[in-house]
Amino acid sequence: MISLQEFNTLFRNGLDKQNAGLVQLLGLCPLLAISNSVINALSLGLATTLVMVAASGAVSGVRNFVPHEIRIPVFVLIIAALVTVIDLAMNAWVHPLYLVLGIFIPLITTNCIVLARADAFASKNRPLHSAVDALAMGLGLTLVLVVLGAVRELAGQGTLFSGVDLVFGASAKDWVLHVLPHYQGFLLAVLPPGAFITLGLLIAAHNWRSARAARRANIHAAAPAAA
Repeated sequence: MISLQEFNTLFRNGLDKQNAGLVQLLGLCPLLAISNSVINALSLGLATTLVMVAASGAVSGVRNFVPHEIRIPVFVLIIAALVTVIDLAMNAWVHPLYLVLGIFIPLITTNCIVLARADAFASKNRPLHSAVDALAMGLGLTLVLVVLGAVRELAGQGTLFSGVDLVFGASAKDWVLHVLPHYQGFLLAVLPPGAFITLGLLIAAHNWRSARAARRANIHAAAPAAA
């Protein structure tokens, strides 16, 4: 079993302290390439999270049976098998979205964050702890993807949830939020440079917030000593 304290620590690390997109800067290829809308970003983030959870649980389950020398090829094989399942499932059930995401679904196999958590955490911890860690890391990456996608879509098109019909069908086109109805769009926001700039701003904001929290903690720690 996993204690509540361990659960909170793993989620705090995955969502904030060790966030894959803002702190570790892993998996930047899909983070920058496919985050031009909320739907694309959320879909790829959830697919990556699902692969991470399943892969970490599987790696943790076989960690005592895999020789250290061949662990990386075995881990990649596990991840590739799971990605193939996700790829085929999306092709069958959400084919229009699958066509939009394209090569970035198979590329989850080579996503640094998936293999990194499998090798750094899952290969040294129990299955439940590994699955929770992977879930937290995946949700942290998904959160960054969604925020990045929302900012870029809003700045580039003036909408939110554009492309939701790719998942739920043509009837879902009315779900698109036209936040800026007569907005002509800002092309830079939906191009790769816009992704770099927006991600840089998000990293700067996260670092500022972390530094501010650290200063406050130091002040509170120094107060009793001064008294």
